[in-house]
Amino acid sequence: MPRKHSLEKTRNIGIIAHIDAGKTTTTERILFYTGLSHKIGEVHEGEAVTDWMEQEKERGITITSAAVTCLWKPMGYEGDAYHINIIDTPGHIDFTAEVQRSLRVLDGAIVAFDGVAGVEPQSETVWRQADKFFVPRICFINKMDRIGASFEKSLDSILEKLSPNAIAIQIPIGEEKDFDGVIDLITMKAIKFSGELGEIVSEEEIPENLIKKAKKEREKMLERIASEDESLLEKYFKNKEEISIDEIRKTLKTATIACKLIPVLCGSSLKNKGVQPLLDSACYYLPSPLDLPPVEGIDPKTKEKIERKASDDEPFTALAFKIASDPYVGTLTYFRVYSGQLKKGSYLLNTTTGQKERIGRLIRMQSNQRHEIDEIFAGDIAATVGLKDTSTGHTLCEETAPIILEKAVFPEPVISVRVEPKTRDDQEKMGQSLGKLMQEDPTFRATKNTETGETIISGMGELHLEILVDRLKREFNINVNVGKPQVAYKETIFKTAEAEAKFVRQSGGRGQYGHVFLRVEPKERGAGFEFLNEIKEGTIPREFIPAVEKGIKEAMTKGIIAGYPMVDIAVALYDGSYHDVDSSDFAFQIAGSMCFQNAAKKADPSLLEPIMKLEVVAPAQFFGDAMGDINSRRGKISETKDRLNLKVIDAYAPLATMFGYATALRSLTQGRGTFTMEFDHYEKVPNNIAEEIIEGKTR
Repeated sequence: MPRKHSLEKTRNIGIIAHIDAGKTTTTERILFYTGLSHKIGEVHEGEAVTDWMEQEKERGITITSAAVTCLWKPMGYEGDAYHINIIDTPGHIDFTAEVQRSLRVLDGAIVAFDGVAGVEPQSETVWRQADKFFVPRICFINKMDRIGASFEKSLDSILEKLSPNAIAIQIPIGEEKDFDGVIDLITMKAIKFSGELGEIVSEEEIPENLIKKAKKEREKMLERIASEDESLLEKYFKNKEEISIDEIRKTLKTATIACKLIPVLCGSSLKNKGVQPLLDSACYYLPSPLDLPPVEGIDPKTKEKIERKASDDEPFTALAFKIASDPYVGTLTYFRVYSGQLKKGSYLLNTTTGQKERIGRLIRMQSNQRHEIDEIFAGDIAATVGLKDTSTGHTLCEETAPIILEKAVFPEPVISVRVEPKTRDDQEKMGQSLGKLMQEDPTFRATKNTETGETIISGMGELHLEILVDRLKREFNINVNVGKPQVAYKETIFKTAEAEAKFVRQSGGRGQYGHVFLRVEPKERGAGFEFLNEIKEGTIPREFIPAVEKGIKEAMTKGIIAGYPMVDIAVALYDGSYHDVDSSDFAFQIAGSMCFQNAAKKADPSLLEPIMKLEVVAPAQFFGDAMGDINSRRGKISETKDRLNLKVIDAYAPLATMFGYATALRSLTQGRGTFTMEFDHYEKVPNNIAEEIIEGKTR
């Protein structure tokens, strides 16, 4: 069966933003205007199509990314419709893995901003994630109808905090309650939206009072765009010729795909203004799979780099980017197809695990609605049911042409709580259910403390764990008692030290002998563990060296001060000895573990704690109280600024002091203060507090 939509007209895009910037509301308008839904579902009424989980409807936030597919023809465009796969992602930082894994498989992104607040803390986080995956993007300054909305201030905040490459291709007609449409600086037309739901779009002449401003802004835009193409540069500056609309769009698309320019648009999704031109721009300026370089991977046998072009004729290659439990069909695996085509009933190789998987069913997802399909092609995003050994980040491909694509690396959890099942029935079901949740969410961990028998769950924040406990109750019918939140402390060293350890056992028959010298050195925060083999030929046989590394890693998981995992350490194995008969992997593993502990104890071992980046927004009269409260929590204020009649405080504070902060801020500000918080980095715990933590752990 031939493909219905050409690759050239395919767009895989995500909508990313800070919490409450209007991602889901924008997606709802897109679904309505493209004919996928016949009624606009409002987030605040719990009716948004892409917010289908009960917890999302109750809280009015997005928790899990949702995939939808639609068709769109830009205004005045005569060709075939564009085929757009859209992923609506969460804004709350606790669900950062959802954003990260979506960006890994998308070709372009729409970044939404609140027209009043401009760039907010998590706008910066999602922007950095898009930078990491080289995702071309366009900006949408939303909520232009709100009191205090300012297109210029929001654009300035993008230029200052995110990228100097942002370029306005629209300006608003009015702001706040007077917001009435947009001026397209490329076509130099005023675009108005009428009808009950803004479904009627008309192009009009620019209002007299805005012509001068529009011409000035267009000049600025054309200078930036012409600078990206030598022939346009000559035509525009040297020959003073007019540049055609097609030339502008073509050059802007090339520059957007190269991340050299970032088009900025505006509107109000809630008031049904500006979404159709945003869709037009996604078609015109964001890349098709053909516009991007071939995807790179590694040949599992030769370890050499190989490429797969975006073509149906190449061998099939796909990346599983999300696992979800569906109460009706079981485990759903979402995947992005980079090359080739696949029919249902085919067998694929999971090159990450080496296992074969049968693709029994192929499904196109419309949020939580499933549509069965027979075949998928390069550039598609789809799902399948019942894969046994496939997890997030695994590569699926043809057995005859194996390739391993790069996996996304997810942040480590920073907060833990103890969970205890209420009944024996719950106890039996809990382990299996936690396993399913871990398979779905790469930032969630569940471990059992072998000494106490307690189950500890860990995640990215209080809300993250609250939602997961709620899911245990609703989806798996398991009731649990939840303990107090615990901070995920780490241990590290601050000095270089050396040590020697010998493991010798002789008890009749063959003995055990392992002897090593290690040097430990501190590394910078976030650098991780590094093992250096400095053994001269013959001192220790090569086959025993992996065992030494295994022993070191084992010792690092247990820590040496208070039992927390150790991080950011380089360990060099530089000397040792062995016995022809008695030496074994086991002996060198034990020797490596003992020696690491001896060396680390001499290297100024210290505790590290997670530090959170905090933004507090409160009315001016509560500014002093809010500042004082942050200081009392060992917080450090980095900046304060004004936003209308509100004060904004940027600060860093230890996670350990921030539990219950939402309640405290509400009482301090008569319920009018808000905050956002995200993990930023690990930092050394002050000595007096470290002593209390160590005493509490070792008591």
